[in-house]
Amino acid sequence: MKYIYFLLFIPLLLLSEQSVDIDDVKNLKTKSSMQKWLDHDFGLKPYKTNYLLPYGYADTPYTSNIPTLDYENIEAELQVSLMIQVGHNFFGLKEKYYVSYTHQAFWQIYIESAPFRETTYNPEGFVVFPIDDTESIFGLRSLKLTLAHKSNGQPNTEDVVFSNGQALGNISRSINYLKSTLRLQHDTLMTDLSVWVPISDLSDNPDIMDYMGYTSLKFTYFINDNMFSVKTRGNIATQKGAVELTYSHPLVHNNLYIKFFSGYMESLIDYNRKLTKLSIGFSFSR
Repeated sequence: MKYIYFLLFIPLLLLSEQSVDIDDVKNLKTKSSMQKWLDHDFGLKPYKTNYLLPYGYADTPYTSNIPTLDYENIEAELQVSLMIQVGHNFFGLKEKYYVSYTHQAFWQIYIESAPFRETTYNPEGFVVFPIDDTESIFGLRSLKLTLAHKSNGQPNTEDVVFSNGQALGNISRSINYLKSTLRLQHDTLMTDLSVWVPISDLSDNPDIMDYMGYTSLKFTYFINDNMFSVKTRGNIATQKGAVELTYSHPLVHNNLYIKFFSGYMESLIDYNRKLTKLSIGFSFSR
């Protein structure tokens, strides 16, 4: 019975567009409004990769803060990430302003009751300054400045004690940060150099920067229909961080998506736990 949740994913992957005829609609404003509705065009666009990974295998089982609940090392993962443009060219530099929201969830669908092990909420506000670098060897394309919040939405539970006397511990995780990303392009290779700093109290996770680090380097490479990415992130002082590799290839209505992760901070709840994980499924945007 526990695999019934896996079957729920199948209809989502087989959906096709419903046909609606608006050619005979006389009112142009009404027709335009209907067309936007059919195209799902309300200014929202994909931001980070939107994906559904029904099968993810980690090298060790996940730990639970609840004494009677044991997690497995096999789970599903999903991410929904959208953005909308809210302004442009305030300083005459052709810059564009956006707000975005990313929701990531780790779902233990292969155990009884199928709980969500961890959920991450990540709203952002950012501005992108275009750079038309055609003369240097760097191939600079843009500078992105971001103000972001990332948390698992949990309360401070330091004082929670179970009936057997075991303390739950604080399961709240959060960080606010400023981030700068410089993008370079060399033919079909995109390179993103990022640096960030926390800007608020880290009492829920005081040593998170030891594992999250302050910098990242990401390469995205396109060849025919295939897209590859390699991202490294870490803290040079503590020599802790992570590497993430992804591959996607178009299918009929979505993309095959494979993700490999090794290191720290796969999720916020166990940011200081090292693991290696391979996940496979589908992405609905790149």
